[in-house]
Amino acid sequence: MKIVHYLNQFFGGIGGEEFADAPPKLIQGPVGPGNLLGKMLPDDAQVAATIVCGDNYAVENQQEVISFVTDQVTQTQADLVVAGPCFNAGRYGMAAGSVCAAVKSELGIPVVTGMNVENPGVDVYRGDIHIVDSSDSPTRMRDVLAKMASLGAKLASGEPVGTPSLEGYIPQGVLRSEFVEKTAAQRMAEMLMAKLKGEPFEPEIPVIAFDSIPVPVMTTEVSKAKIALVTDGGLVPKSNPDNLPRAFSRVWGAYSIDERPGLEGRDFEVAHGGYDNTHVQQDPNRLVPVDVMREMERAGSIGSLHNEFLSTTGNSNPLDNSRRIGREMAKRLKEAGVDAVILTST
Repeated sequence: MKIVHYLNQFFGGIGGEEFADAPPKLIQGPVGPGNLLGKMLPDDAQVAATIVCGDNYAVENQQEVISFVTDQVTQTQADLVVAGPCFNAGRYGMAAGSVCAAVKSELGIPVVTGMNVENPGVDVYRGDIHIVDSSDSPTRMRDVLAKMASLGAKLASGEPVGTPSLEGYIPQGVLRSEFVEKTAAQRMAEMLMAKLKGEPFEPEIPVIAFDSIPVPVMTTEVSKAKIALVTDGGLVPKSNPDNLPRAFSRVWGAYSIDERPGLEGRDFEVAHGGYDNTHVQQDPNRLVPVDVMREMERAGSIGSLHNEFLSTTGNSNPLDNSRRIGREMAKRLKEAGVDAVILTST
């Protein structure tokens, strides 16, 4: 069994962020984590070649990189393509997902990669390829590669693949019928008894857990605070420069309101398919109230209004992806010295 391994510039041994623009290149044999991967594969399997590419280059030249990878995989006569693991590196995850999806769809060759559940590559490609849950820590490299090797070997040999909890990959949203020994009523009764006794049990339908977030303490007087406006209602400048989608958004934008007394409908549009936004199109201040905030600024009720508003589309957005967007927005606002945020929704 021949394996082609895709790595970014860091794990491929080229260098750090300064080499993120490196174009793809083929290296014979294993590199970096590929050496450990090779030891975990079956005896008849080997990492025949490694493709290393800079993260920036892969994202900015996706079709070129996909063509390079599919060509090299074909020439190597690979039986399996492994990418990563990428952990929580977003560009790496998007690149690994795109090349794996292309190899699987264009060449019919099995693929496997590894990412943290909050990697944006998961939201895009989880339905198309098998993605092992890597967590966000490279210290778990050995465990993650072991799961990737086991799953990859099954995919390449045509063996049946078990459930996500059994094999360690992220659920793909696929429902399969199975014959079980106990009826639904028996299973439910056993879970109920376990819960009443305080014993561990695993629900058959995943339960989404929401963390308890403590209310942050405002340390600056409102009359002296810099306030920012953030919305998940999809307000963007005309022409939608960041290409916010109307649903399932993986991106967000920051748009200048410097010296604007308010927002004019002729300058903005709405990228959101989940509500009737006619009134927002007519008067964007209904969603992002710049006009009222300027009045408060002039009256001294607030210290100042931040010179840009942040926007994304909340429609049908997965929780993990929303958390990532929130962290990225918070980082930008903290660096700008913002004291508080008014978050407006639909």
